Amino acid sequence: MKADEFAEQFEKVLQYHFTNRSLLKKSLTHSSSAQKLESNERLEFLGDSILGLIICQALYEKFPGYLEGDLTKIKSRLVSRKTCSLIAGQLNLESMLSLGPGMQKSRALKGSIAAATLEAVIAAIFIDGGFEAAREFILRLFAPLIDQADAAEHQENYKSLLQQYAQQNLNHSVSYEILDEKGPDHNKCFESSVIIDKKRYPSAWGNTKKEAQQMAAYNALIELGVIGEKKD
Repeated sequence: MKADEFAEQFEKVLQYHFTNRSLLKKSLTHSSSAQKLESNERLEFLGDSILGLIICQALYEKFPGYLEGDLTKIKSRLVSRKTCSLIAGQLNLESMLSLGPGMQKSRALKGSIAAATLEAVIAAIFIDGGFEAAREFILRLFAPLIDQADAAEHQENYKSLLQQYAQQNLNHSVSYEILDEKGPDHNKCFESSVIIDKKRYPSAWGNTKKEAQQMAAYNALIELGVIGEKKD
């Protein structure tokens, strides 16, 4: 296949047309097949930061009630090597990559190398088309994963969900109070309750203070009608 035909085919996959196709070629050149400065390593370095920035902006705008720690957890899942390599696999980037001898069978090809290639492609789009082009490309690929990561976070973190709901719908913050603790020092359990606007919600027990607070948040979410009670 001629270089122009290859570029056109790959641009259809990316849904982006390059003005400077040498950037596309460089983004798909692994260091095993070229000198370091001619490979995609510098693009990977830039693309990693661009991806992080755009994902952070998207999360900041989408979840105004989330605390920094909650946003960080979701971001970490989205920009991880695992997630990036999965998206690279969806785009079939590894088949487009220029590799040195013996690299075709490397385990890293579908892992860290694939993830790094996605970052390099992101940087190439950024240099070629600017921030908005890179943003559109990233969000088109990551938007479904943002929703999935948020759903997974809610399943694990009732406190975050309650905080978001209370700020957006009740215009009040959430506080927690430890009501009781039982057991020896090495095996304590704790009772916690949620307080919102001076109203105390049903308490809950847990093996740690954090677990007790999570379950107290769960009880509050049920009473507020935000979620339904789990069925055994």
